[in-house]
Amino acid sequence: AAAEPGAAPGGGGSVPVLFCFSVFARPSSVPHGAGYELLIQKFLSLYGDQIDMHRKFVVQLFAEEWSQYIDLPKGFLVNERCKVRLVPLQIQITTLGNLTPSSTVFFCCDMQERFRPAIKYFGDIISVGQRLLQGARLLGIPVIVTEQYPKGLGSTVQEIDLTGAKLVLPKTKFSMVLPEVEAALAEIPGVRSIVLFGVETHVCIQQTALELIGRGLEVHIVADATSSRSMMDRMFALERLARTGIIVTTSEAILLQLVADKEHPKFKEIQNLIKASAPESGL
Repeated sequence: AAAEPGAAPGGGGSVPVLFCFSVFARPSSVPHGAGYELLIQKFLSLYGDQIDMHRKFVVQLFAEEWSQYIDLPKGFLVNERCKVRLVPLQIQITTLGNLTPSSTVFFCCDMQERFRPAIKYFGDIISVGQRLLQGARLLGIPVIVTEQYPKGLGSTVQEIDLTGAKLVLPKTKFSMVLPEVEAALAEIPGVRSIVLFGVETHVCIQQTALELIGRGLEVHIVADATSSRSMMDRMFALERLARTGIIVTTSEAILLQLVADKEHPKFKEIQNLIKASAPESGL
């Protein structure tokens, strides 16, 4: 077919494309010969803040001969001006929540001395947090730690051993998703899952979890290792996060899921961690 006005001549340059999503339609352009992957990247650059990354999508092309949209043909390349749209499917991707040490990173959020008198059951979540970090060391799982304004709020509590942590970072932002954290994640190949714990559930934990799933990562919040000053705040935060597809779980479930088999070489050591006196916090 002859290229429409505005198409790139001779196979070079860029081609005008109208990108449609929901009620929006935005003209842009892509390099001549662009395929599916480049179209998806362009959709994300134009509509990233509106696209739910937990949905499946199909890209469709407006076909003049049918006067309607058709699914993007296999091997399609943009060589003339066209109109495409991104359509979310009704079926949501099921988050299975499988964990493997090679694709998991632990996030320890703001377990600092100054919070000790204010956070409900703080002693219990310190104990569970320390057990999780011991498990991470045994299984070779990277650990990223943040401290909220440590100049005023103090360092991570002494009971928590940060030996071997990949990153210990001060912050003022509530979310742990800082440029340095993103850079550290980028250095770890195949990261799929984040195990998140610390304080406070409804502030730093919640904001961190939402930013992480927005980047396509699966998030597991350890319920017995996170708390707030108010149990009301904690409860509603966990309910909200569970509704967004974040997995709310427990430390024992996490550790046993990571070893997966009684024959795992570290099973006995992980089992001994779990057998350590479990707190009766009522969390």
